[in-house]
Amino acid sequence: MNLQATEYHLGLLKAKLARYRVQLLEPTSKSGKSGEGFDVQKSGDARVALIGFPSVGKSTLLSKMTHTASVAAAYEFTTLTAIPGVMEYEGAKIQLLDLPGIVEGASQGRGRGRQVVAVAKTADLVIIMLDATKSLEQKRLLEVELDAVGIRLNKRKPDVVFKQKPTGGITINATVKLTRIDDKTIRTVLSGYKIHNCEVMIREDISVDELIDVLIGSRKYIPCLYVYNKIDSISLEEVDRLANQDHSVVISCEMGMNLDYLLESIWENLSLVKVYTKKRGDHPDLTDPICLRKGATIEDVCNGIHRSLASKFRYALVWGRSSKFSPHAQKVGLQHQVQDEDVVSIFTK
Repeated sequence: MNLQATEYHLGLLKAKLARYRVQLLEPTSKSGKSGEGFDVQKSGDARVALIGFPSVGKSTLLSKMTHTASVAAAYEFTTLTAIPGVMEYEGAKIQLLDLPGIVEGASQGRGRGRQVVAVAKTADLVIIMLDATKSLEQKRLLEVELDAVGIRLNKRKPDVVFKQKPTGGITINATVKLTRIDDKTIRTVLSGYKIHNCEVMIREDISVDELIDVLIGSRKYIPCLYVYNKIDSISLEEVDRLANQDHSVVISCEMGMNLDYLLESIWENLSLVKVYTKKRGDHPDLTDPICLRKGATIEDVCNGIHRSLASKFRYALVWGRSSKFSPHAQKVGLQHQVQDEDVVSIFTK
């Protein structure tokens, strides 16, 4: 059997597998009694999910990083408690969620796995916590498990435009040379999803798996930090090796080592900007910033203060990095992009 035929059958198989998995994890019918939810109220400016095997020190980290403001707020579930805590970073509040038991067979839809996955998908950042003494195997298992449930760590969404049409068959266009997938495989995968009329525009060299991700459409692309705990029990060379890997931070919860750097890394990976507001004639309020995604505009700042503000908006004054005349203010409109630590004064009609 030649290689191309194998590729082609593999594509068909992968499409089927992905389809069944979605049915497992995202049931179409609403089963279960109403009111039986597993969710933790989202609070703060961002949510960080803490994932790892038992006894890697997740709860110790939670209590050290959040000064256990969450002792009373432990949510009880049949097999699982999701415990939230809040970390503060320069006035911004970041919710840290300890999700135990996400590993054991969540991708097969076993136990409470499905709900845990749903909560993990709402996170802005995933922290995979590993025991530095046995990190390699743990890291691989967790990555496979999260990949299986449709969470893609530290990856971008594939640059593919996919449009379904009522008629007209399948048209496939690619702006780059495709080396990992061919026309026949793409058509096979599409027919596996019972898609017979559509336009596919491919702008990067994708694999079969990435094509399937695009078709399923419910994949979540989340930044991830690998945190190696218990570095006090491994050699210095090993600490050095782990610390130099991508997206990695080494800590020791017991000895309280490197936790401040971890907090900085979390903030950096969340890609947030802090914006301070200022009333006319007052000093800016530096204790309570509004936190927004990078690339946010003055309109987002308005919505962050109050929903009705944008409709009454006249103009804003901005001090800081995004002001063209820094250190002086610039008069701007709703579409002006703000930057970290800007001070904004909003004037209404």
